[in-house]
Parts: sequence; C-alpha cells; structure tokens
Amino acid sequence: MLKEMGFVRVGAIVPKLKVADVEFNVEEIINLINVAEEKKIQIACFPELCITGYSCGDLFYQDILIEKSKQGLKRILDETKNLNIITILGMPIKFENQLFNVGIVIQRGEILGVIPKTFIPNYAEFYEKRWFASSKNAKQKEICIFDKNVPFGTDVLFKDKENEDICFGIEICEDLWAVESPSNKIALNGGTVIFNLSASNEIIGKNEYRKELVKMQSAKTISGYVYCSSGVNESTADVVFSGHSMIYENGKQLAENERFDFESNLIYSEIDTKRIMNDRIKNISYMGDIDTLNYRTVYVQIKDDIESLERKYEEFPFVPTDKKKINEICNEILNIQGYGLTKRLLHTKMNKTVIGISGGLDSTLAFLVIERAYKILNIPNKNIIAITMPGFGTTSRTNENAKKLVTTYNATLKEIDITGSCIKHFEDIGQNENIHDTAYENAQARERTQILMDIANKENAIVVGTGDLSELALGWCTYNGDQMSMYSVNSSIPKTLVRYLIKWVADNSQTEECKKTIYDILDTPISPELLPPNESGQIEQKTEEQIGPYILHDFFLYHFLRYGTSPKKMYYIACKTFEEKFNNDEIKHWLQVFIKRFFTQQFKRNSMPDGPKVGTVSLSPRGDLRMPSDASYNLWLEL
Repeated sequence: MLKEMGFVRVGAIVPKLKVADVEFNVEEIINLINVAEEKKIQIACFPELCITGYSCGDLFYQDILIEKSKQGLKRILDETKNLNIITILGMPIKFENQLFNVGIVIQRGEILGVIPKTFIPNYAEFYEKRWFASSKNAKQKEICIFDKNVPFGTDVLFKDKENEDICFGIEICEDLWAVESPSNKIALNGGTVIFNLSASNEIIGKNEYRKELVKMQSAKTISGYVYCSSGVNESTADVVFSGHSMIYENGKQLAENERFDFESNLIYSEIDTKRIMNDRIKNISYMGDIDTLNYRTVYVQIKDDIESLERKYEEFPFVPTDKKKINEICNEILNIQGYGLTKRLLHTKMNKTVIGISGGLDSTLAFLVIERAYKILNIPNKNIIAITMPGFGTTSRTNENAKKLVTTYNATLKEIDITGSCIKHFEDIGQNENIHDTAYENAQARERTQILMDIANKENAIVVGTGDLSELALGWCTYNGDQMSMYSVNSSIPKTLVRYLIKWVADNSQTEECKKTIYDILDTPISPELLPPNESGQIEQKTEEQIGPYILHDFFLYHFLRYGTSPKKMYYIACKTFEEKFNNDEIKHWLQVFIKRFFTQQFKRNSMPDGPKVGTVSLSPRGDLRMPSDASYNLWLEL
C-alpha cells in the first residue's frame, strides 16, 4: 500500500572499515545489508569505495587489491541473493584499460548496473586522477562482470516496475560539487531519488557547507537525496573523515546521522516520490529548455512490504520549526503582511483604517499588522479606528479584551452595539429572534460589515479584513459579511499560525498590560459569538465543536493544496501523525467535513478581497487557486 502512495524507504549505511582489508569490509557490508533488510529498507547506499576503503592511495595500483575487491563483490552477491533490498556499493573496477571509481547497484544476487564517477578531484588534499579515470573516458555502454553484460555509464536510471514515480539515479562525491552535476540531468530525465556515494573529509566549516549543498541540490532538482560518506576509520595520515550521512526531500531534512562514529551506523527514512512529482508538475519552469539525453532504464522490483512509516510529519505544517530562526521568521511574516497593507495605503492615499475588533485571534493579528504598517509610514495609531460591535453572543471577556488591546496601543476606540439594529432588521425580514438559525447568525455578521464599510466611507479610510486562511478554506465566513473587506491582511495565514504569531508578539511585548491582554485572548475559545452565551455568561458557540479542530483542518489544507495529496494518503499520514490526539474515526469524519466544505465554499473564495500571499499555500482566485465553484467532491470522499 505504501509503495502505491509513492513512498520508498531509503537508507545510508556507513560501515566499520579497515583500509585495504577487503575481507573485513565485505563481512561488515554483508552484515549491514542484512540489518537493512530486516528494517525493510528498500534501497540502501554505502560510501564511495567502501569495499576497499577510499584512502588506499597507490595501493589501487596493486592487482591484488583490485582482484580481491571483485571477489568481495562476488561474495556479497552470493550471500544476499535471497534479499529484496537494492544495494549501492562503492568499489574500484578495471574497464577499457582504465580504473574507474564506481557505484554498483545489486539486488538478489544480480548486478543491475555500474555507474562511474564523472568529476575526478585533483586539487588540495585530493589526488584521484592519479588512479581513476572519468566516466567521460569510457567508450562502451556495457561491462561484462561474472559472465554477464550490465549497463555501464552515467546515463542509467533504475525504475520500479509497478510505480514509475520511484526512479533513482546515482552520482559519486565530487559530482555533486560540480557546476553541472550529473544529478541535474538525472532529475530532469525522471529520477526522483538521487544517491551519492561520497568520501568527504572534514575541515572547519565544511560540515555546514556540505549540508547546505545537499539541501539545495535536493531543493533545486525537486528530488529525494541520499548522501553517504566514508567514516572515521579511513586513513588519517593527512585528513579525517566523519562518515556524514543525510537524507533530504526537496530541501527538507528527513534524517541525519551522528558523525565520527568508529562503529557502523545506519539511517533511513521514507521519501515521498508522489509528492516530488506533484511539485515538478506544478513547477512549469522545471523542465525548461533542456538538452535531453537518451537515458537507459533498468526496471527493478521493489517489494511493497513496509507496514508503517518511520518518517514523521509536522502536526503544525504552517508553523515555523526552526527554533533558532523564530524571531527572523515571525518578523518576516509580519513584514509581508505589514508592507502589503502599507502599499495599499500609499496607493489609495489614505492614512486611516477601520477594523472590527472582537477580542478574538484573527482581529488581534490584523490589528497588530495595521500597527506595524503605521510604524513603517510613521502614522499615529489614533488613525486606526477600531470598533467593537457587541451583539447577542458577545461575552464581557472578549469585549473587555478588545477594548484593552485598542487602548494599549493608543488607537481610536469606538463601540457600537448591534443588538438594536439587528432586532429591527429581524422585524423587517420577518425573522423570529428566538430562532437561532443561519439567518439569525448571518444578519449580525452583515450588520457589522455594513457599519465598518460606512464608517470607512465617512472617515475616508479602508476596511482591513480579519478573516484567515483556515476560515476561507472551510467557508467559515458570512458571504458579503465578514468575508468582505477592502484589504485582507490575514488571507494566507492559517489559524494555527495566527495563534503562533500573536503569541510571539506577546512574548516580545514591552508592556505587561499588552502581554496579559494577548495571553487572555489566546486562552479564549475560538467563536464567532453569534449565539447567546450560556447561563454563566461564557461562550456557548465554539467553532471547533462545530466544524472540527483547526489543527486537523490546517494539516489537511497544507497537504491537499501544497502537494495534491490524495484523501486516502492524507488520512493515513494524519492517523500516523495524530495517533495520540485523535482516533481514526474522528480523523476520517473531520477529513470528510474538510473535503465537503472546501469544495462547496469555493464561491466565497472566488470573490475574496485582495490580500498578501505569505506562505506556499494561498486561496486567492487571482493567484494560486483557480477552481470551479460547482466541482463535485465525490472522488475525494473515497478513503
């Protein structure tokens, strides 16, 4: 099932090693292949020249070393012939009167292909040209090993017979550091996973540079990248190796080992090839104008026997995960929102804004964004006209928090009670005020919007919208009510990120009064407060009890739009991610709610106001989401 979803489990293995002791190395490699098989790793990569050791120097001229390595390969083939795992090994091999540094792909006792290194370093501490030829020097496309002809060259891709998205290629060490890396062409010709057999020594700063290199190559090629380097047991005559291993997917790290380990070590994770292909398809400039090569394809059989994913998914995919860069990231998000509004104010030649303040999360963030824009423009906060509009469901807690927030920032506070005007409106349309139906709720939202718009006209100001990305996705807004504004600063900020940003502002606030107010807003249940409170005056109408937890809906939204994840797959990874918070039936129910609401509420998004795109997911009908309002959701309910 997991292979059908596009997952392939890959590993990077750094073996304990003795330089030039082929028998010792082969024994260790065989043991580790068996360990990897037990962990159901489907494709595993070892370091460059792992059968002999990378640092053999002029011993590569010795016939006995080359012959022993070939015999070692034969033993590995014989002793792994009953295993399903695909293994990529590094070794020296004679071919066409030359010695090549190659990666050999094996499975079930057979050699599937031989990939020679292209870029041979010969500078500073590296002298590889002394021993090895480049792949460019090879004339033939096949090599005979153990009486069987197998593909030889850099133009070879290995593709699963059942899922063509699982397709991998190989480059070796320096190939990655070259301007025109072989992995560029591997990716452009369909390879979704790239394996690098490496021997990268350590000097000051190289570790971080190497990580960035692998990260960026993975991101640039939109691929999975498995990097495996020689360990500390290599010769330390002049340099030291650390055995650095990494697994990345489109610029995101999935796994990394501890360097400088004298014992063997192994890391693994699952790469999502369907996610990779979805990104490539959406990125229309990915293929561009390329020189295509006639890549040869070797079809492989990857056994679909992974029972459960090992990789972890973020519960909050929209929320920053790099703790070292929290300040930088949050500041950047608020700058994007703030400068978006700044441009609109400059263009309209207005220096006043009108905002409805409810004491909830969204209006708080929008208010803070306006305050930031005013700092940029050097406009006094009194030009922020913040209006509280208590109605039938407004509690004293939210109303007081709204007022405190406005006064703390020295903005202009107005309070307009809407209960009287709504009762009059109910009389006009024949609505019984004791029937708390949709008309009862929406009339309040539209009354508030009318007040904001009219005051904006009166004050020569613009209405700043407060609705967020999650509400837009679910259609949790009143059409031509709170759905409408003159500029919507939160339109690409999901609810989970709204909460995170507000907390960051509070944590970094200079005044205790501001902190106290915002912390209490954060602790208040999310509610539109359109229904009367309970007998104790507390919020009765709680949004997440009606439409589901925002932590789940934001998770669904991210994977649905960012990667085009199928509902079946989304359900699976959600169950895996939230297994300690929700049971499977709850997740299935709320996923179905999400799908139905997302499809049926597109008409609201098609007329949404302007607003800045902040992250990778946006619902703007002018930008990221061109979707018909009347599309059927039936296919997406097949879980």
